Amino acid sequence: MTPARPAWLEAALAALGPRRPAVLVKLDEQRLYLVEADGWVSWPVSTAARGAGSAENSFCTPLGLHRIAEKIGAGCAVGEVLRGRRPTGRIVEPVSAPQALGEDLITSRILWLEGLEPGRNRGPGVDSHARYIYIHGTPEEGLIGRPVSKGCVRMRNADVIELFERVDVGTPVLLLA
Repeated sequence: MTPARPAWLEAALAALGPRRPAVLVKLDEQRLYLVEADGWVSWPVSTAARGAGSAENSFCTPLGLHRIAEKIGAGCAVGEVLRGRRPTGRIVEPVSAPQALGEDLITSRILWLEGLEPGRNRGPGVDSHARYIYIHGTPEEGLIGRPVSKGCVRMRNADVIELFERVDVGTPVLLLA
């Protein structure tokens, strides 16, 4: 049985309307919620070390309403590195210890976000899509649950693969402080 949804989640879903699935990311909780017609599930994530923000070159995680613009990496192996949104064939084993690897690798899958709020996360100087804001896998799985990214939403590889399979291009994504 799915647990009752928290009040903040109900309020956010009311603002999104009836469309399901929907993805919500709570930066203060470092969690991603996938709400489907018949229930919801959540996973720990890592958002930006520098907090919330939309400015170009800020290395912050943008807030507000987005949508999944592109799904990249279908069929990639678990831990396969994607560079320039293309599979490289290089497989990286995830590290479960809480340590940075010194390389900001994108692994397994990419859900590329497009902002839908002009002046906030869409348009000159603040555009999430132009900033390459993704939900993606990382080999630094031991850091999941802490704000350590350069703006993206990082997930454990198995989690991002599961999410990838459960959402479509156009799925709304709401990033909340």
